[in-house]
Amino acid sequence: MAESATIDFLKKFGLHITNARCMVLMAFFEKPGFITQREICIYTNAAFDRVTIYRTLELFVEKGIIHNIPSMDNIIHYSIMRSLQGADCYQHHLHFLCDACGKTICLETVPIPSMQLPPGFSGKETEVIIKGTCKNCN
Repeated sequence: MAESATIDFLKKFGLHITNARCMVLMAFFEKPGFITQREICIYTNAAFDRVTIYRTLELFVEKGIIHNIPSMDNIIHYSIMRSLQGADCYQHHLHFLCDACGKTICLETVPIPSMQLPPGFSGKETEVIIKGTCKNCN
């Protein structure tokens, strides 16, 4: 993604343009799949401290640009919302965690089950992780 396209993308979400935000966003467009904070530090050649990158990632999650991915290694993995890349998918979707290979797979075509909360409770978001064996390891 070109620098001007990155700037336009950030403006679309009402974000101030900073070098850190541009570099972090470019990492998502240039590296397919999932990415960790550590991998972003490597991608940016440690041009920004970990706190700056962490805050940028949290802001992108809050704005719906990226989402957290569960993993076997207890390290937070992030992925850009595929709908922002022109893919047809659910913004909120299930994740499948393979016990054999440790891979996390987004299940975008499987709808999240409806949950009935007790009276007085107000849900904000739902996370569903299905653990088992993926089709490649089965």
